[in-house]
Amino acid sequence: MYFKKKLKNLIIFKILYFLVFLPVNAEDQNLYETLELIKKDLKTLERAVYSGSNETNTDFNTLEISEGNSEDVLTRHLLKLSEIESQFQALTNNFEEINFKLDKLSSRLSKVQADNQIRFQDLENSISSGNIISTLPKTDENVVEALPGSSQPQDLGAISYKDTATNETTQQITSIDTTATVVTENFQSEEKILPEESPEKQYEFATSFLKVGDYTTAERAFREFVIANADHDLAGNAQYWYAETFRIRQLYTDAASAYLEGYQKYPKGEKAPINLLKLGVSMVQIGEKDQGCKMINGVEEQYPDANQSVIQKAKYESKKFECSKQDS
Repeated sequence: MYFKKKLKNLIIFKILYFLVFLPVNAEDQNLYETLELIKKDLKTLERAVYSGSNETNTDFNTLEISEGNSEDVLTRHLLKLSEIESQFQALTNNFEEINFKLDKLSSRLSKVQADNQIRFQDLENSISSGNIISTLPKTDENVVEALPGSSQPQDLGAISYKDTATNETTQQITSIDTTATVVTENFQSEEKILPEESPEKQYEFATSFLKVGDYTTAERAFREFVIANADHDLAGNAQYWYAETFRIRQLYTDAASAYLEGYQKYPKGEKAPINLLKLGVSMVQIGEKDQGCKMINGVEEQYPDANQSVIQKAKYESKKFECSKQDS
């Protein structure tokens, strides 16, 4: 708008100039030339004004585009920053949750350690003062003590269920062939736990306690089975598993006595080879290494047709306990 107004003033100024200063008696030719010059000047001014107007519009458009791009870039950066803040907040929450769980676990572990320390301390005090044996119920001398199954865990090498008040000759183990007869007692329990069914069902019932790790109840069930079904084909297996209930609980003295009873009563049974091997290992573990090694080395000699896994196990135990050196 400004350029148009300026152009109009310039045209009026030129016209007045020629009207005032041009002689009245000028010729037509000179007037025509003058008008042509004015026309050319007008065209030149028009082009200049149009060109300046375009350049101004271009500058304004460029400025608007630049401002628009800047706004888009800023918006993208803000969105990205917001996303990063959300991720950081999520990581912070996870970290706090893990810390809480660790603190809770540490607290539980401390309680367990404190409880175990108290238990171990009480056990050590009982052992040192001899209260473990003294706390066992006293029985009449004429009453036979209960067999394994009702006895309490004892120290390795201690007599756990032998009736020391009897006049029976103490068993002497000199070799496998000359093993003395084991003294057995009548098993007495408060109540029977085996169902009134066939021996096969009773054996399966007793085995079920082994599968769930209830070795105390399994001990009672297998002992009851052996007494009630002494001549059954499964009696030797039941005697072996009866001994295993002690070995698993590390009651090696009770285990050795139970294995020995199985070896003497069922020397031809299905479990006889492994029973003899476990007997030898138990003897070594209670400090009778000489006798134990003789039994371990005698497995292959007495049962050459035994399962190869049992024979290989016997060789391994013999090497482990250095039984070869002991024999030499």
